[in-house]
Amino acid sequence: MAQEIYIIDDSDELKNNVSNLLKKEKDFKLKKVSTDNIDIALKSIPSLIIINEDRIEENIIEVCKKIRLNEDNSITPIIVISSNKEKEHRIEVLKECVEHYIKAPIDNEYLYYTIKNVIRLLDTNRRVSPLTGLPGNVQIQAEMKKRLLNKENFVMLYLDLDNFKAYNDVYGFLNGDEIIKFTARTIVDNIDKLSISSNTFVGHIGGDDFVAIVSDEDDYEAICQNIIAEFDQGILEYFNEDDIERGYLEVPNRKCIIEEFPLTSISIGVVVVNKGRFHNALEIGEVGAQVKHLAKTMLGSAYVIDRRKDEKIMCEVKKQ
Repeated sequence: MAQEIYIIDDSDELKNNVSNLLKKEKDFKLKKVSTDNIDIALKSIPSLIIINEDRIEENIIEVCKKIRLNEDNSITPIIVISSNKEKEHRIEVLKECVEHYIKAPIDNEYLYYTIKNVIRLLDTNRRVSPLTGLPGNVQIQAEMKKRLLNKENFVMLYLDLDNFKAYNDVYGFLNGDEIIKFTARTIVDNIDKLSISSNTFVGHIGGDDFVAIVSDEDDYEAICQNIIAEFDQGILEYFNEDDIERGYLEVPNRKCIIEEFPLTSISIGVVVVNKGRFHNALEIGEVGAQVKHLAKTMLGSAYVIDRRKDEKIMCEVKKQ
């Protein structure tokens, strides 16, 4: 999929220059935007915006503010190109959350690599969950691979929510997103608070699935217990009094028959990764899925620990 780059310029000068710089690149699509069409253009949400201050009539500060106040483009990277070399002016532009200020006349090689690196950083940031701000699958796999290659002993926590779909059906996805953010905070806060090692990691696989990595020196049982205790107490804030008093949700199925679902809880599958036990992240994930499934078969929040002793897998089921 081509990355769209918008060039805000009332002339064709900059667009032609950038087009020539990127002529061998197949991943970029350029579009020139005049200042009187900015509002319309921003509806497309480009990957990058380049503004030629020397060729627009509108004040550059106002243009940047207009972009940043647009909800869909509040984080779209901006490069400003200008012949104004005054430091105070550059600082005022950068205060509007502009990523780069490039002085004219343009050094083409500098501009080329600035564009390439901004797009690369944007692609990297897209791998982070926009909802929780936690690393996604790419970083999770890289973190696991790194620890396996270093022959570390560590502990994997696989966490997800029970009856979350029923919650979304009753309360809506926006409220469901608030629960996801609450869950992320609960996991991160307890790992930061209880881990004796700084070598920890928390990732968001997607939806209501999370993963955490702690040292084998950490009291991972206490971490699980505290996550569950804090989650079970805090989750009640996301339900109305009738559902709390009833203790379950009433959700009509496709046949309009009312079904009952317990209030949302959290399940944790714990895998102790001793040096040499696993060859890759896939093997760890398979065991993690098994123990998390065992935890989910229990009513309410629970965690299950998988350990290897005497060449056999030992599962310990723990109910908070």
